[in-house]
Amino acid sequence: MAASSASVEDLLCPLCCKIYSVPVLLNCGHNICKVCLQKYWEWKGCRECPVCGVETVPGRPPINLQLKIAADEHQVPRMSWTPEVCCFHNEKLSVFCQNDEKPICPVCQASRTHKVHECSPLEEAARQKKIEFSDLLESLKKKLKMLNKTKEQWEKTNNYIQVQASQCEKTIKEEFEKLHLFLQEEENSTVKMLRQEEKMKKQIMCEKLENIKDQIQTLSTTISGIETTLRMKDLPFLHDYKETKKSGKFIVREPECIRDILVNSAKYLGLLKYKVWRKMADVIKHVPVNLDPNTAQSNLKLSEELTCVQYSSQQLLPDNPERCTSRVCVLGAKGFTWGKHSWTVDVGQGKNWYIGVAQESIKRKTAVFLVPTEGFWVIGLVDGDSYWAETTSRFKLVLKQKPEKITVKVDYDRGKVVFINATDLTPIHTFTDRFTERIFPFFSPGLYDETKKSSPLKICPLNIRVELE
Repeated sequence: MAASSASVEDLLCPLCCKIYSVPVLLNCGHNICKVCLQKYWEWKGCRECPVCGVETVPGRPPINLQLKIAADEHQVPRMSWTPEVCCFHNEKLSVFCQNDEKPICPVCQASRTHKVHECSPLEEAARQKKIEFSDLLESLKKKLKMLNKTKEQWEKTNNYIQVQASQCEKTIKEEFEKLHLFLQEEENSTVKMLRQEEKMKKQIMCEKLENIKDQIQTLSTTISGIETTLRMKDLPFLHDYKETKKSGKFIVREPECIRDILVNSAKYLGLLKYKVWRKMADVIKHVPVNLDPNTAQSNLKLSEELTCVQYSSQQLLPDNPERCTSRVCVLGAKGFTWGKHSWTVDVGQGKNWYIGVAQESIKRKTAVFLVPTEGFWVIGLVDGDSYWAETTSRFKLVLKQKPEKITVKVDYDRGKVVFINATDLTPIHTFTDRFTERIFPFFSPGLYDETKKSSPLKICPLNIRVELE
């Protein structure tokens, strides 16, 4: 093929539809760009012609030098090409090829390369593509806004983690300081008792020692006098005999056997740790349920030991996935998937509250009803005078006595949640259902305005008994 006789269509690669760059000649007679052919073979997994599908013999296909020269010569005028004019036909770019997604001229549209492609006028295509880009831009802006909002929330969460850890560390140190103080006081008290016993018994021994020293002194003097008399001559001896005999009759008592005079070491060292531990049982409180601050709505204030919750002013808390924002409530820190569990809640004089259990998958960010179909098994007090079991049809409870403490008993395996008046042990209400996932204790102290003081919900501690076997 002579360079002068080559048309633009003859110089286009059938794969990339661009002027050949290092064309190679296949056995079937088709020419393909070397790079395009290598990529095609890698993708296809065999050495077949992209045009006719005929397989090529092994080895490198030869470069079509004549076609390469023609292609190189045709690319020289492209230096003077302008964006509005076709680089191949020097015609105005007035058509847009939807398949190749690029502007072409009418001559390109009529060529075999684009003849079967979907084409449209340039202005129409531009309007359509700008609408596409506008929609895309709007979508990207929304995503950017979402990412910025998430970044802001994550930064707040990151800062809150540090604050939360500092608060926990402070409380931990305070609690251990109380334990250290208790142990220090017990140590001082025990050592004081030891010193008192030491002082008393040393005083007794000192008195005994003084007494025996006096006896020793008196006896020694008597012995010395008798020895002197025995060395005298007969007449002086007999003259002093009567007095000497009288002094020799000094009564010497046998030393007493002093019992229980040593320090009672067993009293102080025997079971020392156990005795201190027994006393600690009166100081340390244990509750079967602790509240989870990471689930608490932002208006709820929890005690440091996480056993009491009440409505308060709003706090700045991260909106983490576990936090309940649709209702003023908090969940227990530990959930159940089996077994029997119970805890007692001191509802006090509260006018509005709800207690019970909730399943892990409850909707925490959107409004829901406190009913079993939504994952709640709770009872509550409304306006201080009416008790309700939040069943599907909402059941009003008739109670003979207003409970101040309510025990919640859960039997997960049998699907029961029982509420009992802890004062007289009378049953209040029983839910029977089938649990299919983890459930958590649920607490809601209700809403209060600024003129009303919030009444807390308290989890009652258990009685600690220390028994030996």
